[in-house]
Parts: sequence; structure tokens; C-alpha cells
Amino acid sequence: MARFKAFLARKDIVFSFKRYGIDALGAMAQGLFCTLLVGTILNTIGQQLHIGFLTDTVVTINGTAYTAGGLAGAMVGPGIAVAVGSALRCPPLVLFSLIPVGFAANALGGAGGPLAVFFVACLAAEAGKLVSRETKVDILITPCVTVLAGVAAARVIAEPVGSAAHAVGLAIMWATELQPFFMGIIVSALIGIALTLPISSAAICAAFGLTGLAGGAAVAGCCAQMVGFAVMSFRENGWGGLVAQGLGTSMLQMPNILRNPRIWIPPTLASMITGPIATCLLHLEMNGAPVSAGMGTCGLVGQIGVYTGWMNDIAAGTRAAVTAGDWLGLVLISFVLPAVLSTVFCRMLERWGWITPGDMKLDL
Repeated sequence: MARFKAFLARKDIVFSFKRYGIDALGAMAQGLFCTLLVGTILNTIGQQLHIGFLTDTVVTINGTAYTAGGLAGAMVGPGIAVAVGSALRCPPLVLFSLIPVGFAANALGGAGGPLAVFFVACLAAEAGKLVSRETKVDILITPCVTVLAGVAAARVIAEPVGSAAHAVGLAIMWATELQPFFMGIIVSALIGIALTLPISSAAICAAFGLTGLAGGAAVAGCCAQMVGFAVMSFRENGWGGLVAQGLGTSMLQMPNILRNPRIWIPPTLASMITGPIATCLLHLEMNGAPVSAGMGTCGLVGQIGVYTGWMNDIAAGTRAAVTAGDWLGLVLISFVLPAVLSTVFCRMLERWGWITPGDMKLDL
């Protein structure tokens, strides 16, 4: 057993929550962003601004025409697989061999493909690392083992994992439509908390395919955390902190949360208010790429996702036009309410002595 543990250590194979639940899951979100999300953004910009370069067909494959954004979106499986392999510190031959593995897992995973790719890529990556540089014909053995292990795993688990993830996502969306008030609170709070934790809210939303009212609640929760912390800590961090957290990530506050968990109360309470407002009063739906629901105001991706959904609904004939009320609701949920509510709750906690000056100071 000691020799086996030493072998795993030499191969840098570590079975831990941090390695898979934080590092690999976070990388999965980056892979999603660089393929599916970027593709969606490019297509949206091209269509709305009538940019020929972004709307013209680049290549047609098996009768399907692809734009530049369409090609990016089509590579979501390989993108996730390579991102996960990078987080797992795969040697080059293993990393590059994950490209076909990701493609296979995403294709077999169906609507829940991203989560299927995550699990399959983890298995294939570790299998490849086991044999990497162990033979004199590494250039043949390592890619073959990685690809075969990955494709075999995809054949066995991709479809069940994808179907399960899709079913869970549908259940969450159904429950949100059935009970928009309570589910608005739950989805908004949990996804918002996930965004601030060192895990990936974007990957979670993508894995479960959260769209519709559930996607809108997720956007609300993420915005509450990002804008809330940005505004609450403005006195300590200034404009740099406002941009870093408001357009970057509230995860920057995690060290401070560990020192004083009470600073997490205001934005979380704000999310529990904005969530049901989004679902019950404004009927805010996020019908763009599911990954957008877990991004909040990061690069305004959440708002772009909502807008993309509006455009999709118009194209499908289920929405006549985007109204001033739609824009007002999006601005209220994304920016105004999170800033106001988080500040009010923060000042209350300061009066009680639960939050003190400097508790949210960042090392920028």
C-alpha cells in the first residue's frame, strides 16, 4: 500500500475535494466560457450589430453551417476536457489526448453533456497519468490509453450522467415555475453562495442546464453577491475593488469571509430577496446559454445571457419585443437592488458590531 501511495504521489494523482471539486470544477467553467459562452457572445454581437464577419458561415460540416461563434460553441466538449486536464496537471500527451475524449463524452451526454465531460475527463486524465512516461514508447502508449479509457468511460457513464443532470435541471426549473417564491429564494441563495465559494457556480448551472425562471433566479443570486460585496467594501477597496468584485468575482472575499463569516450575511440576504422578486414580480427568465446563469455580472455575462434569451424568444415567436420594463427589471435585479439591499444590511450589522471597518479589505 505504501508503494502504491508513493506511485500515486509520483504521478501527481491526488484524490481530494480540492483537486476535483475546486480545481477541476473551476477549470470546467473556464472551458465552458472559452467555447460555448464566447461563441454565444460572438453570435449575439454579430446578429445585433450586423457584423458580417461574425454572421457569415465559416465552414459547413455534414450540412450544418457554422459561424465563428458556432465553431467555438461546437468545441465545448474538447474545451472542458482540456481545461479539466490542465487543472489535474496532466502531462502534454495526456492533455492533448483529452480532446477526442471530450468530444465523445459531450456527444453521448446529450443535454447534460458538460457534466458528463467533467467526469469522463477526470477518469481519462488519471488513467493517462498512470502510464505516462512509464515506457520507451510513451508517444504511442499514453495517447492510446487516454483515448481508449476516455471513450470507454464515455460509452458507459456519459449518457446516464448526462440524463441525470438534465433531469435534475428540469426538476429545478419545474419546481421554480410551480413555486416561484420559495424556489426563487433557494436557487438564488445557493447559486450565489456557490459563486463566492471556491467552486464554480457557472459549471453547476451548465451541468444542470438551468434556464428559464430558475436561470433568472440564479442570475439574481450571483449579482447579489458580486455587486453586494463590491458596494459594501467600497470604503476599504475603492474603485479598483468595485471593478474587481463587481465585474470580476466576489470570490476575492473568501479569505475575509473565513476571518469574519458575518460579512457574508448582507449579500446572501439580498439574494434571498432579489431571487423571488425576479421570479414572482418581474418574471425574469435567463434563456441564453445555461452557463450564463452562474456568471452574474462577471463581464456582464449574466446580462448578456438574459438578452440572448430575449432575442431567441423573439426569433421563436414567443416574445413580441424587448420592452423598457424588461430592461428596467434586469437593471434592478442585476445592480440596483443588490447594491441597496446589501448596503442596508451591512450598515445594520455594523451597528450591532458584527462587521467592523477593514473586515472586507482586499490586497489589490
